[in-house]
Amino acid sequence: MPNIKPISDLRNYTEVLKEVRVNQPVYLTRNGRGAYAIVDMEELDRLKATLQLLTKLEEGEQSVREKGWLTAEEVEASLGV
Repeated sequence: MPNIKPISDLRNYTEVLKEVRVNQPVYLTRNGRGAYAIVDMEELDRLKATLQLLTKLEEGEQSVREKGWLTAEEVEASLGV
């Protein structure tokens, strides 16, 4: 279950930070609406790596649409294998 707290709970931020774990962010609300998320640094690094991978995959898909696929032989030749 998501851990949702009003932003006013940050007055006692050490208690809020104790609840943050990998895969268990704390979501903060402002005026009853979602405003922020506090995530563990390990999770943030993992999210950044995932975003970078997805970006590269999108670039590859775009390249396929524009230039077409390479055969296994073409890949081996370009790698010098």
